[in-house]
Amino acid sequence: MSDRARTILPIPDQPYAGTVLYDARDPDAKYAPIQQLRPPAGAPNVLVVLLDDVGFGASSAFGGPVHTPTAERLAGGGLKYTRFHTTAICSPTRAALISGRNHHTVGMGGITEMATAAPGYTSMRPNSCATIAEILRLNGYATAHFGKCHEVPVWETSPAGPFDRWPTGGGFEHFFGFLGGETDQYFPTLKEGTARVEPWGTPEEGYHFTTDMTDRAIAWVRQQKALVQDKPFLMYFATGGTHAPHQVPTEWADKYKGKFDQGWDVLREETLVRQKVLGVVPQDATLTARHAEIPAWDDMPEDMKPVLRRQMENYAGFLEHTDHHVGLLIDALEKMGELDNTLVYYIIGDNGASAEGTLQGTFNEMISLNGMAEIETPEFLMSRLDKLGGPESAPHYAVGWAHAMCTPYQWTKQVASHWGGTRNGTIVHWPKGIKAKGEVRHQFHHVIDVATTILDAAGLPAPTLVNGVAQQPLHGVSMAYSFDDETADDRRKTQYFEIFGNRAIYHNGWSAATKHRTPWQTTGDVGIAFDDDAWELYDGSRDWTQARDLSKENPDKLRELQRLFVIEATRYNVLPLDDRSFERVLPEVSGRPSNVGDRQMLYPGTGALLEQHVVNWRNRSWSITAEVDVPPGGANGVILNLGGSMGGWSLYLKEGRPTFCYNLFGLEETIVRGEATIPPGTHQVQMDFAYDGGGLSKGGAVTLSIDGKPVGDGRVERTEGIGFGYEYTDVGRDCLSPVTTDYGPGGAIFSGKIAWVALEGGGDSHAHLIEPETFLRVAMAKQ
Repeated sequence: MSDRARTILPIPDQPYAGTVLYDARDPDAKYAPIQQLRPPAGAPNVLVVLLDDVGFGASSAFGGPVHTPTAERLAGGGLKYTRFHTTAICSPTRAALISGRNHHTVGMGGITEMATAAPGYTSMRPNSCATIAEILRLNGYATAHFGKCHEVPVWETSPAGPFDRWPTGGGFEHFFGFLGGETDQYFPTLKEGTARVEPWGTPEEGYHFTTDMTDRAIAWVRQQKALVQDKPFLMYFATGGTHAPHQVPTEWADKYKGKFDQGWDVLREETLVRQKVLGVVPQDATLTARHAEIPAWDDMPEDMKPVLRRQMENYAGFLEHTDHHVGLLIDALEKMGELDNTLVYYIIGDNGASAEGTLQGTFNEMISLNGMAEIETPEFLMSRLDKLGGPESAPHYAVGWAHAMCTPYQWTKQVASHWGGTRNGTIVHWPKGIKAKGEVRHQFHHVIDVATTILDAAGLPAPTLVNGVAQQPLHGVSMAYSFDDETADDRRKTQYFEIFGNRAIYHNGWSAATKHRTPWQTTGDVGIAFDDDAWELYDGSRDWTQARDLSKENPDKLRELQRLFVIEATRYNVLPLDDRSFERVLPEVSGRPSNVGDRQMLYPGTGALLEQHVVNWRNRSWSITAEVDVPPGGANGVILNLGGSMGGWSLYLKEGRPTFCYNLFGLEETIVRGEATIPPGTHQVQMDFAYDGGGLSKGGAVTLSIDGKPVGDGRVERTEGIGFGYEYTDVGRDCLSPVTTDYGPGGAIFSGKIAWVALEGGGDSHAHLIEPETFLRVAMAKQ
């Protein structure tokens, strides 16, 4: 089949044009054998491994302190790329990786949760930018995606779809993993295809998501090769590790006891020494200065240091655990005889290490994301030290550790202006296609180059038409020129970077950069006008790490690069620049669709909903009303819940009495219980929350009612203002980690019958009966 035939996908079926005979026994009734669609002969399998939130200086393969034997093993049989770049944050890197286009071009200028109506920020990949999975599938590859997605617009992530932008709608025949930016490793919100699936066990039974996704990936590839032996595969293996929450079995964290007692400043110095020995930075590379916004280790309070050390031990265990499971997948491919002809990309991080855990780190990352970091005192953190990394925690390490994990570069994740945010060690392994072994490559590359390289290796052209839609050209350049030529000149000459207004431009070895905002600060530098940002200039031919700012010495060069940034930004939909963060979560601010208004009716069987799929209850008055049928012996269990043990709320019956629990991030539970039991028969039970007002995260009064008559009241003194996280909302059960242990044995499932559950947000809060038809009619009228 010619390359020309493969530029239009799907490849049109050709009708039979020969003679039609009457009798199949006729000697002339001969037909060519049925041909199955396959890529060109010799096309390799492809495995793309993408870790999450790992800085350049973390993995031992690139001089870091964390033992990553799988990365070292693959590097020993392949190539290390020391100037490979990502976008500095999750969704944009993933969208660029699978599309082969710059992230703003495919609508992913930020994470999906912060999408806006601006063309470069919609989170909606246009159908003129088909994914590498779709291109390979339509050329005869088997395709599968395991792990984290984070590319589906949030308003399309519910069980109602649409599913066009889910992995299975974007070219992956099989998907097992989660859709959002993160999930609990012990209680993950899982999808298989587009259907919800449950974890196979509990943490006590040994469940961990990384183990589960690895087992599933190995099972898939074994079955694939057993049933269709000549069909190559594309597997995208995108772990949840090491994104927060940093959760790993204790024995993995314990491997690193005492390994980080020296603190993050000394650790940076030690890492740079190892990096020079490995040759992943030049001998004259300079360790960039720690910025004033990042505290020195010696300046941290002594009573915090045991907590800080354990945070890093826990993270290191999480990263080694993740690398170990990548190794199990590699072992399986080797035992199947498939590893030699598998093009493996092992991308160690979708951005730099994350500085989203505050200056002191956190036991529950949602606390700091909701602006309540002051709650986590040293005493509080010390009291929970033995639980850090386990199922009763959702931790994130301190900013100082994140900075150390990005050694020798400046800054961290989100800071797209500097290499600490965008430079990620990457390994390419393909024994049948690459002669060089154990070598280092210093050519400048970007994540958009991966798709082009895969097509090059497979002998496939980039399509001009996919599913009837003309395609935008790929933005990547193939890295194959460098596979066996370490001295080859760079073919990627120019690359822009931008996230949250942090922006940079690389061109022919030079880079101009401006950090517009600091990841862990919500005030201060955020209000600076873009035109007032201070730009820096670096000469990469003499300054590998961006340690010496030349903007004052060479203003003409800086102006040249600033102009080039504007040109590239205009070309790839970067404008308008947008430095807002949490404001963009609100649909009324962002301009993105909202499928749910202020009234919503849920029914039995409804579940696998996330916070954005139900009526907004935050920072306002709201109510839950349910019609239940109580059997003669009474009823117990959950009517409706949201969140889990690290934060959430639940309306349930306990000993027949209506009960509401508000769990503030695992810090405290407020339980309000009615004084009366619900008698047998059909009744309405209601929880009304009257918000105090006056800003975010305030308290309010809780009233519990049966058939419109109050039976109990209480107060919640403080509420979450942004979000509880990522666990499912379900009618009639609490399926993952429980919001409260107050349920008692078997109390997470409702033992009666639920007719419907009505959610109402805004307005005055008061006990009242609901007539469902009228409720729905009003809800529809307000849409």
